[in-house]
Amino acid sequence: MEGPDVKYRAFLSASAALLTTLVGVSAAPTAAAADDFDVLVFSKTVGFRHGSAITAGLQAIKDLGAANGFTVTATEDAGAFTSGNLAQYEAVVFLNTTTVTNDPASRLFTDAQRSAFEAYIEAGGGYVGVHAAADTEYGWPFYGGLVGAYFKSHPHQQTAAVKVEDRSHSSTAHLPGTWSRFDEWYNYKTNTRSTAHVLASLDESSYSPGSDAMGDHPITWCKPYQGGRSWYTGMGHTEQSYADAAFRKHLLGGIRYAAGDTNADCRPETGYTALYNGSTTGWSQAGAGSFSNSDATLKSQGGMGLFWYSAKQYTSYSLKLDWKTDGDDNSGVFLGFPPSNDPWSAVNNGYEVQIDPTDSPDRTTGAVYSFKGPDVAARDAALNPSGEWNTFELLVEGERLQVFLNGTKINDYTNTNPARSLAGHIGLQNHGTGDDVSFRNIRIKDLTTASPTTVQAEAYSSASGVSPYTKAGANGGRTLGYIDPGDWARYDGVAVNGATGFRARVVSGGPGGTLQVRTGSPTGPVLGSVAVPNTGGWSTFREVSTTLSNVPAGTSDVYLTFAGSGSGLFDVDDFTFTKAAS
Repeated sequence: MEGPDVKYRAFLSASAALLTTLVGVSAAPTAAAADDFDVLVFSKTVGFRHGSAITAGLQAIKDLGAANGFTVTATEDAGAFTSGNLAQYEAVVFLNTTTVTNDPASRLFTDAQRSAFEAYIEAGGGYVGVHAAADTEYGWPFYGGLVGAYFKSHPHQQTAAVKVEDRSHSSTAHLPGTWSRFDEWYNYKTNTRSTAHVLASLDESSYSPGSDAMGDHPITWCKPYQGGRSWYTGMGHTEQSYADAAFRKHLLGGIRYAAGDTNADCRPETGYTALYNGSTTGWSQAGAGSFSNSDATLKSQGGMGLFWYSAKQYTSYSLKLDWKTDGDDNSGVFLGFPPSNDPWSAVNNGYEVQIDPTDSPDRTTGAVYSFKGPDVAARDAALNPSGEWNTFELLVEGERLQVFLNGTKINDYTNTNPARSLAGHIGLQNHGTGDDVSFRNIRIKDLTTASPTTVQAEAYSSASGVSPYTKAGANGGRTLGYIDPGDWARYDGVAVNGATGFRARVVSGGPGGTLQVRTGSPTGPVLGSVAVPNTGGWSTFREVSTTLSNVPAGTSDVYLTFAGSGSGLFDVDDFTFTKAAS
């Protein structure tokens, strides 16, 4: 052992309450922290060592554990990475770990230790990466996908403006829209926006990013990864960071998410347009009551009324919004109603996705009110308690409505009533006095155009045999590699509705083979297949394409399956479902 493991047991007691006051971070709500969880903090370095930041960071995590009911085990011994030992932890924190920058031969772990950690993540374990965790294990593709992006360079330490893009996640909900702070700001080899959910990014006009400026510059992100959860922040270089209450709460929220102590929609998110993010332009109030508007947050008061987006009607779309109750409150999101100054028009002509966790099964949170209740078990597992933010995705494709709560599908309803429709306006209910519900970051993606759906091939939901491979020339810096006959990769919730064709960007210096597009399972129906040739070498990309048939409506879990002879058939960079122009 390089140093003795030290275990710190945190009890929610009077002493912990006192410590909460001292460290400046409130304990998580009781409902979310009913069961203590266990965290392993790993801070081994073989490259540059952030010595004082590691010491301060470890103490901060111990303090957070004591105040918030989780156990902290600290080690710099990679021997702790065995299947048996890792199984006792809900999350593993890589606290400023390093290997030699850009050296794929430099490593922290043996092959067996790497395999144990991969199995831990695949079994549902959580990962937290802090700052130099991105300057770690350049030769381990699994880790590269887990952390999200590798370090490239950094300018001198300076103050920068952090743009907080997601103010519902437990790590960022407490922050203002712009967070000014001093740190060492990494530039990364790749942009994670297409493979992770970006929580915060840097405004490069607010500081000097150096010659490797990224433009769009994510700095904190989260993602589901091969069965587990990943959260990374590029902040935390300085010792002073760990004394900052806002940063400590940022770190606490990341640990809670990775440990499964709170839920969030961490799927990649691109192509959305803001309907509300502080400005109420285009919105109108119908009926009694109103919504207050402060800190880019709407809060219902009085009623019954409806705050509706009167500027435009929608037919097929993905609507996302963040919401929070203060207690046993009541509200809902109305869809598919005609323009009217009477809130009852929405009730009588459209559909309401309910917010009220204690009502009857067909009128509770996630229900299509009075028409179809949610999958209660899935809803309960995904729901954050009162006082914490939740995220809805309401996916409308024609007359089909799917409801996702914090990234989990909890309802699927198809309208067959000719007197009602899911096409129309969108609105938020203010139910009545005492039913106080808050909303943030209302955004929409219009799905009525013939725009293609492109997926980064390495951003799979689960897979067999394949893994991401870092490759120059790839979009996003990585491909889906190590493809052998019989391997497959699954991609959840791909918008295939209306797709008529498929194309893939591929590269092969090997034998090539066949790529098949399926739905449902690795042996499900084949929508199309395409031959992938040797492209002339492992650095020569080309596109292959095929037509599709029997494509299901809406979104589907898509499987890419691979056939051929030999091994190392080809790599896939990305793939696109194309649609005929309407």
